[in-house]
Amino acid sequence: MLEENDKIVKLPVSFYKNGSFTEGEDVVVREAPVTLYLNDQEFVTLVCSPGELKELAVGFLCSEGVLLKRENLKSILINEDDGLIWVETAGESTSQEMFLKRFVTSCCGRGRASFYFINDTRGVAQVDSDLHIAPRDIFYLTDQLEKLSGVFKTTGGAHSAALCTRDGVVFFYEDIGRHNAVDKIFGRCFLDGIPYADKILVFSGRISSEILIKVAKMGIPVIVSRSAPTELAVKLADQLGITVVGFAREGRLSLYTHHKRVAD
Repeated sequence: MLEENDKIVKLPVSFYKNGSFTEGEDVVVREAPVTLYLNDQEFVTLVCSPGELKELAVGFLCSEGVLLKRENLKSILINEDDGLIWVETAGESTSQEMFLKRFVTSCCGRGRASFYFINDTRGVAQVDSDLHIAPRDIFYLTDQLEKLSGVFKTTGGAHSAALCTRDGVVFFYEDIGRHNAVDKIFGRCFLDGIPYADKILVFSGRISSEILIKVAKMGIPVIVSRSAPTELAVKLADQLGITVVGFAREGRLSLYTHHKRVAD
């Protein structure tokens, strides 16, 4: 895993304040395109922060319904300097016609409503978990996310995601893309065989329908964000048995679905 300093760079900048300019340096988050080849065919180009490319590639393929079982992942080869990833999977090759050829941006993902494409529905099932969490635990976890978000604090240009139990953070990722940060969580869990039923995803960004679907595919029962959910995300969460907690900061939160999991 790259150090925080490998994800930022200093650039010359002109600052304007009180009617005059001064010259100086500012710290900016790094951004790089990475092309993923699936079974020797170009599959997608992702724009992401450097580092954790194995987790990102695997998580993206899990999100897309390409990887459903650990034994189907045969090999991963990464050339980080040139931004290239080769993934080989077992079984039948994925039909390119099943996917929309696209350039996945760092901010808004594919820019489409969820379940419009067949690969969105793969691996989605009702989430069944008896997990309960208290509001004080939620505030503790959001505080931990903020403390760990060093790239965001330095640049203001990154999103954060953490897989947590009620007691603390299991692991944490930052990336310029909120989708990427969650895919890195997904990939790490897939590679390490981490169970989901007792976990919480704590997240810095907006809970869109696409983020919600990633959480559903992992089988995580609770997603917490310091930001807002969308209407479609809330509707999907209600149908799929996922608790959505938004605006969790400064001693307050908004509980949108499956309230029974959150109680003192």
